[in-house]
Amino acid sequence: MSALLEILALRGGEPDVWAGVGHGPAGKRAYGGQFLAQSLAAAARTVDDAEALPTSLHLTFLRGGDPTEPTAYEVERTYDGRTAKTRRVVARQAGRIMTTATVSFSRSMDGPEHGHVDPLPQDPEGLEASGPAGPAPGLPLDELDIRMSDAGEGQDFVRRLWWRTTVPVPDDPLTHACLALFVTDVYMIDPALRVHGHTMRDRTHRSGTTDASVWFHRPLRVERWNLLESRSPAGARGRGVVTASLIGANGDVCATLVQEGVIAARETASTPTPTK
Repeated sequence: MSALLEILALRGGEPDVWAGVGHGPAGKRAYGGQFLAQSLAAAARTVDDAEALPTSLHLTFLRGGDPTEPTAYEVERTYDGRTAKTRRVVARQAGRIMTTATVSFSRSMDGPEHGHVDPLPQDPEGLEASGPAGPAPGLPLDELDIRMSDAGEGQDFVRRLWWRTTVPVPDDPLTHACLALFVTDVYMIDPALRVHGHTMRDRTHRSGTTDASVWFHRPLRVERWNLLESRSPAGARGRGVVTASLIGANGDVCATLVQEGVIAARETASTPTPTK
C-alpha cells in the first residue's frame, strides 16, 4: 500500500472511534494535512448514505502532534437529516486533544452552477518539478508531483501550486477529497508572509495554521493536475488569512479553502542595561 493510502487507512476500535497513523520523522511536528484528511475520513466512516458527499470541513488546530504517534479520532453523530449529515470529530494523541473539527455531508441537488476558470493561467507540464515551498517531511514526496509558480509582489502576491499524485488511487470521490486536503495544506499560510517579503522557510516569524476551512463544490481527481491558487487578503495582530481556490484540470473550481495562521515576529532577546 502506498504511503498516501496508508495515511487514510483508519483502523476501528471502540464505536465511532478510529485510529490513524502519521507520516514523518521523530522529533518533527505532525503535518497539519494529516489531521485534516484523517478527520474527514473518520467522519465519513459514520455516514451510511453513499450519495452524501462532503460539503464542508472546519478544523481548529489546538496542539502540535507527533508524527510517530497514532491519533484517535472520536466522531459524534451530531445530525442526520434526509439529505444532510453533520459530524463533530475530536483528534487525540495520548489522551490530549490535538484538533477539533465539524464536517458536513449532503446529497447533490439540482441548482444553478458557476465557478470555472478558462483559460487556466499556465500549463503545468512546462514548469519545473519544484516540490513544495520548503522542507515537508510529513509528505511522501516520492508519491507526489508538485510544481509551484509564484507571481506578483506585496498585496498582489499569488501562489499557484500545481499538484497530482503519482501512485494509483481508488476510484472513490471520498479518497480523492481526503488526499486533496492532505496535499493542499502544505505551506498554505506562506502567502500571508510573502506579502511582506518573508517566507515560512526563512523562519524570521513564528508561523503555523490555527484554523482551516474548506467547502467542496465538485469532485476532483488527484491523479490529474490540480491547481491551488492562493492569496492573502489580510493580516494583523500577528495573524494572517489565506484564501484559495482548488481548480481541477478542466478549469472547474472544485473547492474553496480558507486558513488563518500565526505570522508573529519572533521575540529578540533584549540587551541588559549595563550597571555603573
